[in-house]
Amino acid sequence: MKKLFVIAFAAFATIAASAQTLGRVNFNELVMLAPEMDAAREVIAASQKEAEETYSAMVEEYQGKANQYQQKQASWTAAIRESKERELYDIQNRIQEFQNNISQELQQQQGQLMAPIQEKANKVVTELAKAKGITVLFDASQALYFDESKVVDLTAEARKAMGIADDRTLEALQAELQAQAQAQAAQQAQ
Repeated sequence: MKKLFVIAFAAFATIAASAQTLGRVNFNELVMLAPEMDAAREVIAASQKEAEETYSAMVEEYQGKANQYQQKQASWTAAIRESKERELYDIQNRIQEFQNNISQELQQQQGQLMAPIQEKANKVVTELAKAKGITVLFDASQALYFDESKVVDLTAEARKAMGIADDRTLEALQAELQAQAQAQAAQQAQ
């Protein structure tokens, strides 16, 4: 009886597994190429630029006061020297605190800006999978192997549903971002 149960269970599992429709989607592509992501990248870049400018101003202030301290410390009284040392120490602490806080804030901002884009992509993918009768959906970037003939790829339909242009690719986006970074570096070098 036990043997019959095992055979019946194995047969049922095989039938159930074959009844599943498998799908895949490149979720990262959907999120990174979403039109809303371009606006998010602009906000993030502006925040990073502002943070860099603030940091540079703080370092410049510290260096100016440190140079002044080195040049004049011999002529100052002990009280003035001690006051200037405390001022330098306070500026160092502010710089360190700023570095710690700004990196956390930028990460939070990025997460907040990306959350609605990820939610939209997830909703689009879920709706498409349900409409196609897909029971299991894999992220294409996580799969090590899949048989193309046995898996429904939803990426193209999801791209269309999210308003991503057909000619927009991750490679083109990477080249665009690299060009922007090079232009920014050249601008900073001037």
